[in-house]
Amino acid sequence: MVIHLNDTTNIISDEKSVWKVCKDLLEAEDAVDQDKEHFWVFHLDSRNKIKFLELVSLGILNSSIVHPREVFTRAVGERSAQVIIAHNHPSGDQSPSADDIAVTKRLAKAGEILGIEVLDHIVVTQTTFTSFRERSLL
Repeated sequence: MVIHLNDTTNIISDEKSVWKVCKDLLEAEDAVDQDKEHFWVFHLDSRNKIKFLELVSLGILNSSIVHPREVFTRAVGERSAQVIIAHNHPSGDQSPSADDIAVTKRLAKAGEILGIEVLDHIVVTQTTFTSFRERSLL
């Protein structure tokens, strides 16, 4: 699923703005889907403006399948300069898991090869978030 955001929400100013967009998307869903992990890719141009937002994976309660092929397919085709990845933790714990860290490193390496930088990975909950960049995990 691809979402085009309006002009007032298409500039990424900080990690909190990514969290707010994801939180708003989750709040618009029904309770069943809110309890599933979502994995999003924010596609950015060279000026860090959001070109569009893509839901790459809709998982289950505590995991979602994420592969570089799916994360970067549209980024290559649409000529995104950078991406920010984000996913939610329905549990409410914003701490990245070992799997989150491993997947992020794999995606960053794939992005490096493709010339599409992964600027950050944001773990989203209803009340807070964690930035991989801020915690030096990326």
